[in-house]
Amino acid sequence: MQIYPKYTILYLPLVLLVLAFSCDPRHENIGPISPNPGEGRLDSIAYTPTAYTFLMIPGLPEMETPADNPVTVDGVKLGRFLFYEKLLSIDTSISCGSCHHQDKAFTDGLALSRGVDGAIGTRNSMMLINVGYNWKQNSAHNFNWDGKFRNLEDQVLAPVEHPLEMMNSWEVVEERLQNHPHYPRLFRKAFGISYTSDITRILAAKALAQFLRTLNSADAEYDRDEWVPMVYLSEAAQRGRSLFLGDAGGGTVVGKDGECAHCHSFTKNKALFAGNDFSNNAIDSVGSFNDFGDKGFGAITGNAPDNGRFREVSLRNVALTAPYMHDGRFATLEEVLDHYVEHSGRYRGPNVAPEVAAAPTLPTLTQNEKADIIAFLHALTDTSYFNKTEWSDPFLMAEPWE
Repeated sequence: MQIYPKYTILYLPLVLLVLAFSCDPRHENIGPISPNPGEGRLDSIAYTPTAYTFLMIPGLPEMETPADNPVTVDGVKLGRFLFYEKLLSIDTSISCGSCHHQDKAFTDGLALSRGVDGAIGTRNSMMLINVGYNWKQNSAHNFNWDGKFRNLEDQVLAPVEHPLEMMNSWEVVEERLQNHPHYPRLFRKAFGISYTSDITRILAAKALAQFLRTLNSADAEYDRDEWVPMVYLSEAAQRGRSLFLGDAGGGTVVGKDGECAHCHSFTKNKALFAGNDFSNNAIDSVGSFNDFGDKGFGAITGNAPDNGRFREVSLRNVALTAPYMHDGRFATLEEVLDHYVEHSGRYRGPNVAPEVAAAPTLPTLTQNEKADIIAFLHALTDTSYFNKTEWSDPFLMAEPWE
């Protein structure tokens, strides 16, 4: 949705920006905006790109990245500013960080996301920790609950113009960034552009994607226990681990298999606890492919058997990302597990995931066994990134632009 299609009054955008800055304490140190930067040259600013060195985190695989967007120190810095930049929204009220909080594994704690003027979205804000690993080079469907976007560079463009999110247009955002007293310098240092008019949505998206690829974490009790077995996990979590893994990952509880690992780890991606695939996990009871209220993956592929399928999300930090499912319908992990216990081995709707449809032992799980699985899921929580300055809102710093 574009609120200001074309300006007929020359200085209206500048007036709006000045008003926005005066009302937003995050920008109180910015200073005056140049009235007409136009084709301002930037090539006097040094451009010395330095490759970003990803932290080697035990347990995580090497991340694939697109060849046309190498991750650099200055690109990540720019992306961090843009992630928390409210100028991306039409009324400068929200940023990407408004729906993705650092202390919630970059979710927002709401069933459905909120946009400009409190607009209620249609889906739950997804976790961004380890999001860079969702990319599969040969797949067209890697991001969002429904797999709509192939790469992060495409995905981050969408919220700006979504009518239930930032409600803006990229033409307006580009003009704001080009006329800004600081962003032209950051874009020059990140991408080597020569003029302020070279600032585009494409470069903004590349910077945002670079920042998101640095949000990687694997320092939970589970990880420490992998290196020093049976020290960090509680007895309950150890029992839950065996139930969680089942026959997919060497579980040892005789006759019991939680079936969790088939979709959330060992058969597809042990380190990430994510399948990076799409499935129908029986949360909606429907009679046909066309009865799903939200068709999910099927709305993107156009194939009816894909209706009702959604991303198999990572379970890392899952205790921090409530509520659960694409529509936030389950408030707690206990409710999620109760759902699987109730439907597994019994649900026979169209295209339901075979792991859910044919899980004969789940209905026999005792309350103690369910509690053990929950204990293991809590052991996947890593809070080490809560206080990472490099991931935090730079506008909360005394001198953010230094």
